[in-house]
Amino acid sequence: MPQLQTTNHKLQTIEKKEIVMSGIRPTGFLHLGNYFGAIRNYVKMQDEYECFFMVADLHSLTTHPDTKLLKANVHRVLAENIACGLDPDKVALYCQSHVYETAELYLYLNMLAYKGELEKTATFKEKIRLQPDNANAGLLTYPVLQTADILLHRAKYVPVGKDQEQHLEMARNFANRFNHRYGDVFPEPVAFNYSNNLVKVPSLDGEGKMSKSENQLATLYLADDDDLIRKKVMKAKTDSGPTENNSVKPEYIDNIFLLMSLVSSSDITKKYEDDYNSCNIRYGDLKKQLAEDMIKFISPIRKKVNRILEDEKYLQKVLLQGAEKARKSSEATIKIVRQAMGLNYF
Repeated sequence: MPQLQTTNHKLQTIEKKEIVMSGIRPTGFLHLGNYFGAIRNYVKMQDEYECFFMVADLHSLTTHPDTKLLKANVHRVLAENIACGLDPDKVALYCQSHVYETAELYLYLNMLAYKGELEKTATFKEKIRLQPDNANAGLLTYPVLQTADILLHRAKYVPVGKDQEQHLEMARNFANRFNHRYGDVFPEPVAFNYSNNLVKVPSLDGEGKMSKSENQLATLYLADDDDLIRKKVMKAKTDSGPTENNSVKPEYIDNIFLLMSLVSSSDITKKYEDDYNSCNIRYGDLKKQLAEDMIKFISPIRKKVNRILEDEKYLQKVLLQGAEKARKSSEATIKIVRQAMGLNYF
C-alpha cells in the first residue's frame, strides 16, 4: 500500500511539458531548406514538448494573394508537414484563421507597439522595397501579429531562422510591456533549435539559400519529380576543379558537398571528399550521385504528400482537431488577459 501512494505522488508531480510554437506561411512549396532548417526539428520536438504548429494564412494576406487558392495552399502545407513526420495526434497542427482569439490579442498588443519601431523592422523595409504600392498596415504590424500567435499559447520556445530573430526580440518587448502595465501574464519567448549551428541549405547556383519564391531552378522542392531533380542538380555551379591537393573549396563547391552530406551516406560523401582532396574529382559523377541520392530522399515524401492531398476528409479532420487544441489554449490565455486588463465587466 505505501508503494502505491508513492507512485501516485510521482504521477502528480510530473512536470508539464514546455510549450513550443511556430508557423509557416501557405505560400509556395516546401523545399529542402524548410525540411532541414525547420521541419526536421519539429518532428523531434513533438515527443518532448507541447507543440503548436500553425499554418499562417492571415499573415499571407499582407501580400494580397488570390484567396481562391488559399484552401489548396493550406492543405498542401498540412500534407507536406505530415509527410515529413509531424503527427497531428501529438501536436496542434492548425490554421491561424481558425483561432479567433488571435485577432483580439493582436488588437491589445497593437496598443503597446509604436510606429517608429515597426517602421525600422528589417522585414518591413524589405517588403516595402519589393512591393512599394502595397505598404498596408498589416505589413507594418506583422511583428505584432506574430507576437499574438506566440503569446496566445504562452509559448516559451520559438524555432526561428536568422531572418526572424528581430521579430522575436520585438515579441519579448511586447510581452514585457504588457506584463509591466497589466501584471505578469506572459513568459518571454526565446529562440530554440536543437543545434546552435542551424543548417542553412544553399541554393544550387551557389548564391544565397534555397527559397520558396526566388531562384526556383536552384531550389529543390519536396514536390519536384525525379527528372526535375536531376535537371536542377546537374545545373549546379562547378569549376574546372582543384589544382593542388587539399585545396580550400570555393563556397559554391562547398555547398554541393553540404547538400551531399544531408542526403548521401557517409562513405559516399567521403569518397568524393577524397577525390577532391587528391585533385581527382569528376564533377559530373559527383552531381549524378547527388541527384540520385536526392531522388531517394525526396521521392517518398512527394508520394506521401500526394496520397494525403487526395484524402480531403482526412485533412478536414486534421484542421478541426488542430483548431480544437489551439482554441482551448488560446481561450484560456484570453480569459487571463481580459482579467489582467480589467476588461471583465460582469
